[in-house]
Amino acid sequence: MRLQGKVAIVTGAGRGIGRSIALRLAQEGADVLVSDVDGATAENTAREIATLGRRSVGMRADVTRPADMKEMAARSLAELGGIHILVNNAGIVQVKPWLELADEDLDRMFGVNVKGTLFASQAVAPTMVQQRSGRIINISSVAAKLSRPYFLHYAASKAAVVSMTRGMALYFAPYNVTCNSVCPGTVDTKMWEYLDEALGALEGRAKGEALKQRIGAIPLGRVEQPEDVAGVVAFLSSEDSGYMTGQSLLVDGGFFME
Repeated sequence: MRLQGKVAIVTGAGRGIGRSIALRLAQEGADVLVSDVDGATAENTAREIATLGRRSVGMRADVTRPADMKEMAARSLAELGGIHILVNNAGIVQVKPWLELADEDLDRMFGVNVKGTLFASQAVAPTMVQQRSGRIINISSVAAKLSRPYFLHYAASKAAVVSMTRGMALYFAPYNVTCNSVCPGTVDTKMWEYLDEALGALEGRAKGEALKQRIGAIPLGRVEQPEDVAGVVAFLSSEDSGYMTGQSLLVDGGFFME
């Protein structure tokens, strides 16, 4: 129960990695505000958290809207009594040849993955600065380190998240607030189901082949589970990581080694 007495906000927590993170933080003792652009899935995750004996709030929120992020922070303070941890998990991916990318593709990708991370962090900053403590964990991707021409804009957005993490870490350091990023690899979620299908269509491969090829390049020899990411996030949310800030941690089974 490393997070007993803490309040966490997790964006994009209606399903996938975000849901696993929210549940893991609750298992560690935190009360959790679950936000997602799909309000129904946010409520579902919040109900799961309640069964663990923790307080929870589920709400619809769009990370690209600063007003939604301010409301999210206000509800966490009003209904759960604080903000100690923010996990910027909300994100999107798109497979499209880079020569075909249009303004709307870039605007949407950077709107969610980059602006969303910024707006949510801005919303919780006053509280964390005032209390002189806090943890911010930004979910990036191994793609930030290893881009591909079919999702160049996604990789660029996740590299921006890593860069923002360092800048935020420097800003928050005098206030005892740490900011780190996590870079998952091939995670068994609907997002990778989409990637497998879309990459297969572009490359003329059968369904499942892209995923099979990626797993074959992972030294640990298995696909990543959302819980693998959640465990690292729980560590970064705790006092055990108190002397770490500005770091980007690869959680990819050894797929990319620095």
